[in-house]
Amino acid sequence: MMATRKRPAAMSRKPRNGGISEEILREWRGCEEPLDLNDGIHAATDFVTAILRSAGAEDGLHEDQVRSAWKELAGDFVARHTEPVSVKNGHLVLRVTQPAMRFHLEQMKPILLTRIRSQLGENRIKSVKFALG
Repeated sequence: MMATRKRPAAMSRKPRNGGISEEILREWRGCEEPLDLNDGIHAATDFVTAILRSAGAEDGLHEDQVRSAWKELAGDFVARHTEPVSVKNGHLVLRVTQPAMRFHLEQMKPILLTRIRSQLGENRIKSVKFALG
C-alpha cells in the first residue's frame, strides 16, 4: 500500500487572480505577491523636515537673510566690526572683532533683539550670542 504524499501548503493554494502564471511565480519566489508595494515606504519630506528641524532651519530663515538684514539693523560702524556667523534653533551667533565692541553689544542686546525680531519675524530669533574672532 502506497502512502499518499501531502502537497506543501504553497502548492495547495488556489491562484488569486492571475491563474497558473501567478501560481508558478508564487512557487518560484516562495511567497505571495505583496498586496501593497508602497507599504513601509516613507516619503522623503518626512526625513527632510526632521533634518531641517535639527539644523534649526525649519522655519525658512536663511543666514543670507540675516546677513543682509544685519547691515541695516546694526548700522555701518557696528556692521564693520561684527558678522552674523550662524542661526541655529533660533539663536543668532555674531562674530565680534574686539572685546570692547562685544561689551558694547552686550549692553545693546535687548535693543538689537527687538530690532532683529521686528525685521525678521517675532518667533524666528530667540536670542543673540556673541563670539570673539
